[in-house]
Amino acid sequence: MRKNFGAKTWVYPMPVFIIGTYDEDGKANAMNAAWAGVYDTNQVMLCLAGERKTLKNIRVKEAFTISFADVKNVVAADYVGIVSGNDEPDKVEKAGFHTTKSTYVDAPVIDELPMCLECKLIKVNEDGIVIGEIVNVSAKEAVLGEDGLVDPEKLQAIAYDGVHHSYLKVSGKVGNAFSDGKQLK
Repeated sequence: MRKNFGAKTWVYPMPVFIIGTYDEDGKANAMNAAWAGVYDTNQVMLCLAGERKTLKNIRVKEAFTISFADVKNVVAADYVGIVSGNDEPDKVEKAGFHTTKSTYVDAPVIDELPMCLECKLIKVNEDGIVIGEIVNVSAKEAVLGEDGLVDPEKLQAIAYDGVHHSYLKVSGKVGNAFSDGKQLK
């Protein structure tokens, strides 16, 4: 038996992305964006409201970064989501974040967050959907596994639970993609 809840924006998991941008003066800004994801191969999309400082900055610099929020930085990640850069120009610093300019795009990499997608703007749709091209992915060596790739257990990324308004740790391998289903062939 199932229980019906009606129309809800309940999607699992919703990644917690911290979007990094620079304004016209080179001041770093960051915001928490759960409504984002893959658009196409090497492309991402962000759903941003028109009044967001982040959207204004993306239009100016034509670049942004997406860092993966993690367990260690959940408080700072939440803070940059509940405080507007339009109201608090020093919110990156108040969150305890430090930034380094990306080598690939005109946007900041948040030093404390372990993995980052560095993106250049492709377009902003009329409804505020930002589409960007991933030009580089960087990760701290501390989150790499023996194979030299990102280890999800070490990354300790968090996801947003829109039903309960909470953050969850993403962890635990349960299968092998493009392989386990072959058992049913």
